[in-house]
Order: sequence, then structure tokens, then C-alpha cells
Amino acid sequence: MLLALDIGNSDTTIGLWNGNTWLHIWRIPTKPDQPELFYGIKLRDYFFEAKVDVAKIETIVLSSVVPVLTDKLTGVIKILLGKKPIILGPAIYNRLAIEVLNPYEIGSDLVSNAIAAYDHYKNTCIVVDFGTALTFTALSSTGKILGVSIAPGLKTAIKSLTQNTARLFDVPLQMPTSALGTSTITAIQSGILVGYNGLIKSMVNEIRRELKEDCPVVATGGLSSVITPLHDFFDWVEPNLTLNGLRIVYETLNVDE
Repeated sequence: MLLALDIGNSDTTIGLWNGNTWLHIWRIPTKPDQPELFYGIKLRDYFFEAKVDVAKIETIVLSSVVPVLTDKLTGVIKILLGKKPIILGPAIYNRLAIEVLNPYEIGSDLVSNAIAAYDHYKNTCIVVDFGTALTFTALSSTGKILGVSIAPGLKTAIKSLTQNTARLFDVPLQMPTSALGTSTITAIQSGILVGYNGLIKSMVNEIRRELKEDCPVVATGGLSSVITPLHDFFDWVEPNLTLNGLRIVYETLNVDE
């Protein structure tokens, strides 16, 4: 079995792959200040509750955009599983099916997304990731990452807005019925969600114009389903795209060996 870990700025996603499907997917809030013990107990409890035979976990692949947690999770994995994880990063990029632009600058989560999207389409495509940041990653027909655009994520935008107002509001991420809000909450929902609907379409159309191709668009991230008018805009919605990219890294390196 494969254990895949995607350490993001907001959440750490952990998937257990049995060769055919994701048996389990768990999420832990990313807390860089927590000790290794915090993550070790979480992982141990997940394995225990799911009755996972850890002896059957052959390989661990890890992507991280939080360097301090890379070391902590690596230590946890060594203690719990007695193995060292494969870390998705510049050291192994030349062994993968895609070409990575600025390997020491791009987040490994975006690289993992690109790997999974290119494996699916084998052609030019765009990945929109709804995470802490809203990112747009474009790939060429040969699998080269051509560039990335970054905007604040939906939760980040709402948090920034509400934290800087005199009164704080708990604004649910749901599409308003009108572009004209009639309360503070619906006004914020309108400005963010209706506004981001336009932002996403505009960015995708501009990237397509530059690529000179009406290429497919993949959406991923837990908030990819929030903006309902975009449901028919995306060609493929895959919440587990990053984990699938890590799975493909594992399969690719196994073939190499």
C-alpha cells in the first residue's frame, strides 16, 4: 500500500492507496507549532480506527509547502512505519513525466496537480486549485509547466475582509441569490463568490488566449464546488487531484526501479 501526504498551508491531507482506490482519506489542520507527537498520535489513531496493517504500507510519498512540517512528518513516519518518505521536490523532478518551471520556487502541491492533470489528458490543460491560495497552473501538450497565477483563496479573502471591519461576521461560503446583498453577510458573499466567479472565468479565458488553445480546465481543492455557476465551466472536477499526483509519482518511481 501507498501512504500519500499533502501538507498544505491550511490542512494536511493523508491518503491510503491499496493499488486500486483510496481506501481512506484523512485531514488534519496544519499547525506548524505543534510537536511531532501531535501528528504521531493523529496518524496512529487513524490507523487504529481504520484497522490498517501498517506492515503493508510499502511506500510513503510526501508533498509539503510548509518546510518545518516536512521534517516533523518525516520523523513521525520513521517512528511509526520505520521508513523514509519520498519527498516530492527538485531532487526527483527530472524523473517525472512533466517539465517543472522554476523547480525551487513552485510549490510541490502544484507540481503534483500538474502530474495528475497531464496523466489524465496527455495534452495542454489548466489546473485551478481552490486552496488557501487560488492558483491557475498551465501545462503544454508536452507536459511542461508554462506558468502559474496566484490569487487569495476564498476563505483567505473572506477572512481578510472580516478581520478588518469594525464588526466581525461568520460568513458561510455559499452562493448568494443576488449580486446585490441586502445584509452585511450577503454583501460579502456577493462580493467574494460572485466576484470570484468572474475572476476565475476571466483568468481561464486569458490563459487560453495566450495558449491559443481552448484547452480543458481541471478544478481541485475542497472549495471547488462552492461557486455553483462554475459547475458546467470546468471539464473535470477532482478533489483528490494532489493525492493522485503523489500516487503517480510513486508508480513512476517504482517503474524506474
